[in-house]
Amino acid sequence: MKLKKLLYQFYLDNGLPDNGGIANNTFNVKLWIFSIPFPNPKFRKELVHIHDIEHVLNNCDTSSKGEAFIAGWEVGTRFYKHFPINIFIFLAFGYFLLMYPKTVFRGFKKGLNNIGIIDLGLNKSELMKLEFNQLVKITQKEYHIKLGVSQLSEFIFCTIISQIILFFPIMLLIIGLIYL
Repeated sequence: MKLKKLLYQFYLDNGLPDNGGIANNTFNVKLWIFSIPFPNPKFRKELVHIHDIEHVLNNCDTSSKGEAFIAGWEVGTRFYKHFPINIFIFLAFGYFLLMYPKTVFRGFKKGLNNIGIIDLGLNKSELMKLEFNQLVKITQKEYHIKLGVSQLSEFIFCTIISQIILFFPIMLLIIGLIYL
């Protein structure tokens, strides 16, 4: 089945707006019982289809556990090397590590053996024309990476960076209160 059709079905199944909400000026992030609106910047609008295709590729819904797996997978595929979307990636990675560390780590390990969709160099229309089986094939790395010291070091480094980014606003607030 073509990705265009699978992505459309993914949006329906998960109660998401058409095209992942790229026409909207905000998007909601669910934190525990709260749903917080965030600005929907141009760079996110241009890449949200890639994130959504990652859900399709990995058979993950948009529940917290599904998002946790994708956050780990994105770090494993090194999606974080793309600025400025990496800020969102590290925020999600850091947040979901606190909630579902095992799920994030499973996503990271799987991502180590995949090529990130963003790294395929395909534009949106080219991606939408792909059959699902083609996507699975072209995102598989030729060789299997076993989890070793290098990969664990990367995971730990990304964990530290993500926690700094996640807690930076709180740290600023505390520092500001101390100086008041």
